[in-house]
Amino acid sequence: MLDSSGEPRIPDDVVVAPLDLATRVDEALAVQALAFGLSEDEMGVRRHIVLRHLTSRGARARGATTADGRLVGFVYGMPNDRAHWWSTIVEPYLRNAGLGEWLDDAFVITELHVHPDFQGRGIGRALITDITDTAELPRSILSAIDIESPARGLYRALGYTDLARQVHFPSAPQPYAVMGAPLPLRRR
Repeated sequence: MLDSSGEPRIPDDVVVAPLDLATRVDEALAVQALAFGLSEDEMGVRRHIVLRHLTSRGARARGATTADGRLVGFVYGMPNDRAHWWSTIVEPYLRNAGLGEWLDDAFVITELHVHPDFQGRGIGRALITDITDTAELPRSILSAIDIESPARGLYRALGYTDLARQVHFPSAPQPYAVMGAPLPLRRR
């Protein structure tokens, strides 16, 4: 289903709203496992990371739920803190590109995942725009696997551009791109 601009329109039976991610972390990780291909062991590690992130200043989450309460997508993020692990990994890449200031006054999209059966329906767009609209910061940053993908296409459509590519995280088998966008995100 498309809206008047030709963009996918979120289904009428799906609602995007604030999410108590700590309470629904296992449901969210089940969505992430399907969307991103996580093993049970990886889900256990991610559970610990998500719960730790949620204690960070300004951390918040949004969920996409169906009329019967099924979680079909989620996003969470927080204002960047240069002391956090992610920031310490990407900082040299951004500094080398002359873009180190992107780590200041930025809202980090930590995770964004939509159940495969619900992808391509505007849910990811609705989740990320909803959460960044509440950020009260001038920009947003995120990292995504450094390949051409629907996710990278969505981020570009929203105004994100590549700040650094071929970023290597110690535990990731594939390199990532760090992307940034001014807020509010672009609408069509």
